[in-house]
Amino acid sequence: MEENKTAKWYLIHTYSGLENKVKLNLEERVKALGLEKKILKVILPVDYYSVVEKGKRKIKPQKVFPGYLVIEMILDDETWFVVRNTPGVLGFVGSGGKPTPLSEEEVKTMLNRIGEEEAKEKLNFEVGDKVRILAGPFKDMEGTVKEIKGAKRDKAKVILQMFGREMPVEIKSEFIRKL
Repeated sequence: MEENKTAKWYLIHTYSGLENKVKLNLEERVKALGLEKKILKVILPVDYYSVVEKGKRKIKPQKVFPGYLVIEMILDDETWFVVRNTPGVLGFVGSGGKPTPLSEEEVKTMLNRIGEEEAKEKLNFEVGDKVRILAGPFKDMEGTVKEIKGAKRDKAKVILQMFGREMPVEIKSEFIRKL
């Protein structure tokens, strides 16, 4: 394998469901072998979403590419061997068994994820905002916030389009997400 002096991003295939464990194993091996200058970052791309569970709204991570990790590294025989022989790693993504670096555009797409703060921000809405209903009889319907009620802003009047006309409905704020 040729000596590559600049770090590039690669996609590694792991056992699905074990991505976090593989990420931790790989990070521990890198530290133990002193390869921090060659294997720079190991990332499990996740987006954060608002979900309603048991009547409560929570922010939860969701894997963007189940079964894959993104790694920034200088590819040489040593780093290839360490990554390839980490328990849970099935191999690099590439043609003919040779790791193929990701393009800048692919890296931007993978690293530009919806963060936890951004997901929380989507829970905050104002009059006039377009929103989606997360639970209840109007689940998955979209509408416009007409009015916000209550001292704690715990309810909102949302205008939905139903049966070809506008229908105002009052919904708990915890079941509304800004679009």
